[in-house]
Amino acid sequence: MLFYTKGDVRIHYEEAGSGFPLLVTPGGGLNSLVSNWPAQVFNAMEEFKNDFRCITMDQRNANGGESSGPIPVDDPWGAFADDQLGLMDHLGIREFFFMGYCIGGPFALKLMERAPERVVAGVLCQPVGHNTNTPDSMYDSGFETWAPELRARRADVTMETCKAYLHNLYRARPEFAYSVSRDFARSCQTPMLVMPDDTPSHSYEAAMDLVALAPNAEVTVYPWKERKDVLAKTINQVRDFLLAHQLATTAY
Repeated sequence: MLFYTKGDVRIHYEEAGSGFPLLVTPGGGLNSLVSNWPAQVFNAMEEFKNDFRCITMDQRNANGGESSGPIPVDDPWGAFADDQLGLMDHLGIREFFFMGYCIGGPFALKLMERAPERVVAGVLCQPVGHNTNTPDSMYDSGFETWAPELRARRADVTMETCKAYLHNLYRARPEFAYSVSRDFARSCQTPMLVMPDDTPSHSYEAAMDLVALAPNAEVTVYPWKERKDVLAKTINQVRDFLLAHQLATTAY
C-alpha cells in the first residue's frame, strides 16, 4: 500500500496510468474509500487511466479504509482539502484536475476556493448538497452509519465530537453546497462540469443552482446514468472536457 503521512494524519492512496494528474475520489459520504470504486456508477480509475495519471485515496477516518487522523471539528471541509493538497505535494504535483463523486462535489468546491491556482478544472459527479425535501440526509447518514462505526474502533472519539463535526459539515452552511457559499460560486473562475443526480443526498436542486451561479460551469444531460448509451456519451463528455483543459497547461 502507498501512504502519505503528515504529522498525525496518514493517507492511503493508489495510482494508475500516466499523463496529466487527475485526483479522483469515489462516493460513499464520509466513507469515501478506494475500495468503493467497483460500486460506483462508473469506475473513473479504470475509465481514465489511459488518458491521465489517476490518483485516488481513502478519505481521512473513512470506516473500512487505511487513512486516519484527528476529527477536525472546527474546519472539516478545509481539513479534507488539506489532506488532498498535501497528497499532491507529496507526489510533487502542482497543477491537477479533480473529479469527485457524491461528497466529492463539496471537496471540489473547497479545493477551488482553497487553491484556485492548482485546480485546473473540476468534475462534480452526483454532487451532494442541500435538498429542500430532505435537508438532513447527509447529517443523518453520518450520525447513523459513520459515527457509530468510527467510535467502535476509536476510543478517543466521543459522540459529542461526532455531532459537532457533522454539524459543521452539513448544518453550519446548509442552504447550498455545504463547503462553500453561493457568493464563492458566483466568483469561481475554475472550469467545472456538473453531472447532476436526484436522490435525497445527491441534490439536483443544489447541482443546478451551482450551474446557474458559477460563470464557467457546464452541465451534462440529465438523466445520464440509467441508459448505457447515454452513460457512455457522458463519460466521453467528461474525458473531452478534461482533455480540452489540459491543452491550457503544460505542468506535468
